[in-house]
Amino acid sequence: MNSTRHEEFRAYVADRGPTLLRAAMRLTSDRAEAEDLLQAALAKTYLAWDRIQDRAALDGYVRRAMANTQISWWRRKKLDIYPTDQVPDRPVDDHTRRAEMRDALGRALGRLPERQRLAVMLRYYEDMSEAEIADVLGVSVGTVKSTVSRAMARLRDDDALGDDFPGIPQQRE
Repeated sequence: MNSTRHEEFRAYVADRGPTLLRAAMRLTSDRAEAEDLLQAALAKTYLAWDRIQDRAALDGYVRRAMANTQISWWRRKKLDIYPTDQVPDRPVDDHTRRAEMRDALGRALGRLPERQRLAVMLRYYEDMSEAEIADVLGVSVGTVKSTVSRAMARLRDDDALGDDFPGIPQQRE
């Protein structure tokens, strides 16, 4: 790989790394594993860099490499925990609440109008700046700010979201 392409790859990783790390986190649910997964996928992408003609499809290529690598790792894992009749002495972490919260937030986002949902997803899930979102949506930065603000207000006032989590106080003005 020549130095121009090397710098192009380095710029791509610097620009898209945080977003790709969040995608890896969704696949692994563990930061250290996500970093390893992203590094493995980026190594594969680096080796294939000259063969990737459509630079607009790079994120998709890396995400597919992450998914394939994760599946491969999952298949290779040995069974470290063996079934037994005895209950372990240590309590096991229960991630049910986190999964329930993720599901409830997904339902709440689904109740937002499409433009508001898209703006929130781009802002908080993809960590895009307001200017980048404005460019993607073809609107002004002010429109992005007001759209995200209205969406967040609707989420705060979403009674169904509060019903899913009665222990979390609703913010009312």
